[in-house]
Amino acid sequence: MYHNILVPISFDAERDTSGSLKLAEVLATPGAQVTLMHVVEHIPNYAISYMPAEYLTEARKAIQTELDNMAAKLPNATGMVIEGHSGRTILDWAEEHKPDLIIMASHRPGMQDLLLGSTASHVVRHAKCAVHVVR
Repeated sequence: MYHNILVPISFDAERDTSGSLKLAEVLATPGAQVTLMHVVEHIPNYAISYMPAEYLTEARKAIQTELDNMAAKLPNATGMVIEGHSGRTILDWAEEHKPDLIIMASHRPGMQDLLLGSTASHVVRHAKCAVHVVR
């Protein structure tokens, strides 16, 4: 059983977060802190100039609302949105907040994942705590 669980959430169509959320609920001790985190990747400056000024603010609010809705279904869970590179940001947050478990959803790997690597495989290789990957 775990006391501090991090569940990175991706809103990609091929990711099903329900398994990660169920597992967090099962593995959490009573009173455990569960953090649902979504990492917003940086948008290159040349691309930002083509987007409406309020786009990033509105997108961040919508993501936070969705995370809060997910967190409301778990005891003692919170949602947070962070900017950065997914793999590095998850590991940096974990280094600072010391979760004892990271639960990540993953899609079935394809050739592009073998060549480029995925966020889940990066976290599995470099995390200093237990990592559970859910497919």
